[in-house]
Amino acid sequence: MKKIILSLILLSASLFAQVTSQYLTKDFLNKNIPIVDVRTPGEWKATGLLKGAIPIMFFNTKGKYNAKKFLTQLKKKVNTKKPFALICHSSKRTSIIAPWLSKEFGYNVINLKGGMEYATKVSHIKTVPYKP
Repeated sequence: MKKIILSLILLSASLFAQVTSQYLTKDFLNKNIPIVDVRTPGEWKATGLLKGAIPIMFFNTKGKYNAKKFLTQLKKKVNTKKPFALICHSSKRTSIIAPWLSKEFGYNVINLKGGMEYATKVSHIKTVPYKP
């Protein structure tokens, strides 16, 4: 009986979770949806961050990751009960991370297509310096 109830709870969480993908625009920024920047500290230093973005590295420069550490930081800095967005350099990393967060944890995640490359070069969104 307990297994059935647990299965139903997990199923209902996955039914309400979703991943959407969209390009970052100034209109999106005006919605004040939290944006988690999953790039590396070197990338944050090189190009800066979107104003108000929350830097939490997922993959390091060697492609390794610590999911537990990422999730701990995410839960401390973001209300995961509400939609939030993920951004990286070109959206290759976030296209992996966003579906995982949605499927495994029931989060409503927005994958920002084209990443910082699109945001800064196409949408002409300014960045602010990264301060560790």
